[in-house]
Amino acid sequence: MNRGLLTPRRAPSPLTDLGELPTPVARQRVGSIRRRRTARSRVKWRRVAGWSAAILVLAVATGVGTRWLETSPLFVVKSVEVRGASRLAAERIVSVAAISSGTPLWRVDPNAVVARLETLPEIRRADVIRELPDRVTILVEERRPFTLVHAGRLHWLDEDGRVLGEEREAVPPPVPVISGLTEDELLSMRTSPSARTRAAISLIRTLLRSGSTLASEISEIDMSRREGPVLYTVDGVEVRLGQEGWDERLARLEGVLAQIASDDVSAIDLRFRDQVILRKGGR
Repeated sequence: MNRGLLTPRRAPSPLTDLGELPTPVARQRVGSIRRRRTARSRVKWRRVAGWSAAILVLAVATGVGTRWLETSPLFVVKSVEVRGASRLAAERIVSVAAISSGTPLWRVDPNAVVARLETLPEIRRADVIRELPDRVTILVEERRPFTLVHAGRLHWLDEDGRVLGEEREAVPPPVPVISGLTEDELLSMRTSPSARTRAAISLIRTLLRSGSTLASEISEIDMSRREGPVLYTVDGVEVRLGQEGWDERLARLEGVLAQIASDDVSAIDLRFRDQVILRKGGR
């Protein structure tokens, strides 16, 4: 019998691959690749789970720490310090700030405190600093007196035209006094200076910029006239300046005052271009 033939009664012999596999294919291990991929996936998910657990623990710890900081008696306000105040009493600033002793430090709202402090006309700007473990520091910049306004009573103004407070004594200001404003304008100057107030302050600045002695020769600026500011010298001479061109007119005024020093002149009118009108007598 030919053993090379296949018959139905003979057990089949194992089939062999008669072709030769290329080297890259022959070295492949399908099962090992799948095992490596599965192992990598497990490691990846373990890392994700580890990070998630760490984040959860951190969040819980942060929440507990925050709660402890907010409620711990170690971090409550025990003192409020005021810096930068010279004209305004520190007690008044602390009262307006309304920071109660024993308040948790983290519950002090600096923005709200600053808003309350800046309602005081004497304060230009303020800042609030929470200092560990139990102190709040208030830094203030006060408005500085610039000149006096006469409206029934004397009141100090700062350089922005804001009212700082009443002056009960007769004091010589370093620059001319402003007059001719109404009581309503005076009230508005606590928050928003009127147009005439701003014009008067602008005129004073022009006098100071000139660098001459003219600012010391003018004692008062009357803003009540429709045609513009009226100046009064320390000798009582009335000067009508007009509504514009103040730099040029003030320069002319300085020369005119020097020329009439020995004359009996009661008024000077500079409202007209290239013309000076003098009125004599009446002083």
